[in-house]
Amino acid sequence: MRQDRTFQELRDISFETNVNLHAEGSCLVKFGNTHVLCTASIDEKIPPWIKNSGKGWVTAEYGMLPRSTNSRIDREATKGKQSGRTQEIQRLIGRSLRSIVDLESLGERQIKVDCDVIQADGGTRTASISGGFVALHQAVTHLKKYYNINKSIIKEFLGAVSVGIINDQVNLDLNYQEDTDAQVDANFIICESGKISEIQVTGEEYLFSSDQFNKLFELSKKGVAELINKQKNVLFFKKK
Repeated sequence: MRQDRTFQELRDISFETNVNLHAEGSCLVKFGNTHVLCTASIDEKIPPWIKNSGKGWVTAEYGMLPRSTNSRIDREATKGKQSGRTQEIQRLIGRSLRSIVDLESLGERQIKVDCDVIQADGGTRTASISGGFVALHQAVTHLKKYYNINKSIIKEFLGAVSVGIINDQVNLDLNYQEDTDAQVDANFIICESGKISEIQVTGEEYLFSSDQFNKLFELSKKGVAELINKQKNVLFFKKK
């Protein structure tokens, strides 16, 4: 049972921009006690497979700092390889952000979005996507200004949120303990228009109905709408 918010409420959410001196776009995003530093960097080099295509690329990398969790974890660089979880999450972030970018308007260059988890308490991938979008938007604004690009590059806003069923109750924006306790947990990546970029949903030894799924979906749309409003506030009105 939640003590600090209702089942339909997000955690305390904030997006703080311009937190990195060097990156073309940067955002420190906080979903409650989950904090992620997101940077977006413009790179004139593109992957070999899209050379001479007239298109650009958006990619992402994701990582967790050693003491981002309750007990220290080793840096993956010391192991010489990324975990399957890390690879899956960074591919998700990249796919999600590419879905709202006009790659032809971007031109033959790429934007690399780095998401580094400073502190984890559930929802690191949804925070990374939502904060990564803010950093990406800043980088695109920089690109259009300094490269004299008049075309629209970002097609629409994008947010991501987790939802779940705990004790048969639908919950919005799960923290770590809630995610652990959930009978069903899901991540919805949704555009401002309501179109879906991606859905991840899993029943933890629990079969769920289409009615329950629809309740999860409707609640996620409410959460993403609130996230996008906060993104717009910080990008256009400089409010956290």
